Amino acid sequence: MTMRRRIPRISEITPLIRFRAPRLNATARRLETALTVEDLRRIARRRTPRAAFDYTDGAAEDEISIARARQAFQDIEFHPAILRDVSTVDTGREVLGGRVAWPFAIAPTGFTRLMQTEGELAGVRAAAAAGIPFSLSTLGTAAIEDVAAAAPNGRKWFQLYMWRDREKSMALLERAAAAGFDTVLATVDCPVGGARLRDARNGMAIPPALTLRTVLDTIPRPAWWFNLFTTEPLAFASLDRLPGTVAQYMDTMFDPSLTFDDLAWVKEHWPGKFVVKGIQTLDDARAVVDLGADGIVLSNHGGRQLDRAPVPFHLLPTVARELGGDTEILLDTGIMSGADIVAAIALGARCTLIGRAYLYGLMAGGEAGVRRVIEILTGQIERTMRLLGVRDLAELTPQHVTQLQRLTPRA
Repeated sequence: MTMRRRIPRISEITPLIRFRAPRLNATARRLETALTVEDLRRIARRRTPRAAFDYTDGAAEDEISIARARQAFQDIEFHPAILRDVSTVDTGREVLGGRVAWPFAIAPTGFTRLMQTEGELAGVRAAAAAGIPFSLSTLGTAAIEDVAAAAPNGRKWFQLYMWRDREKSMALLERAAAAGFDTVLATVDCPVGGARLRDARNGMAIPPALTLRTVLDTIPRPAWWFNLFTTEPLAFASLDRLPGTVAQYMDTMFDPSLTFDDLAWVKEHWPGKFVVKGIQTLDDARAVVDLGADGIVLSNHGGRQLDRAPVPFHLLPTVARELGGDTEILLDTGIMSGADIVAAIALGARCTLIGRAYLYGLMAGGEAGVRRVIEILTGQIERTMRLLGVRDLAELTPQHVTQLQRLTPRA
């Protein structure tokens, strides 16, 4: 049968024509094209000098820990239930004494203004707007008081590295409490700094050193350097300024003599919720819970300390089964999508933390980029819940997720 052709009517064509008005804002144009965290990572890499990008993107030694952590989230199988009414879903819950709109928080990250000049202030404002907590690092580049003022109504957590100088640790705790931070994350997986080889090769320092290599790296990224030189000098805002490389600075801070007695000291002097970050074994999790911690963070520091460390997501089901009734379990390392977050909640996490994902957004577009990464993750969380047939975070259970096995101990 011969196909008959005809001239289309204008009325049939006009509904198909949907030309978009051109976006004059270059940042908005870039972010609009990003549909995943990985998309933001690619944009960030183009816009950020190598040393700063590698500090975010890299990990310790051969970077096996972070690769395994990301692979663990890929190696899951979801088990959806059909014919459930998921016309509305509730993504909020109570976490460490307060309501959050979504089951994730922004993790503490050091040297944040090095990634993009808006730094922690962009992060805390975006977090507050989304109804999620923001964590400030001891090594933050915005002061405790400035972060508090930037989002007075947002939830703020403070991450503490225990200094050898206990008076400095105490002074930071007092300032954080006075500024309205409601939770401390005492980080315990840093007796010494990890061997971050990308940083060593790049000569990573605060402030960044101008060498022939960095000058050449500047040419395609003038906006980053313009922002660096026309804003407040880059420094550890809550600490005294010290010159030198990142590794040298950290070696003056981390305390290899830290013990459980020191954790008890922090708990005694902190008026809010007390959480221990950097738990990597069930025995240590139990010991910290026995100490009276309100929560624990299963974390190997984003793979940035001990390479080949345990994968926190693999450890989660065992810790949740043994201790989930006694403490709140948080999880970080390797999270790159809202589906990763849903899987962690199903296996027993009360909340998760995003670090690199947040920084990719920051590098891609400042505060607008952080808002975009939150928008991507929240959209993925809601869609994954609906596809699983789940209306509420409390309905997520281990029956919704299978961790497929790739790495198993040899007999």
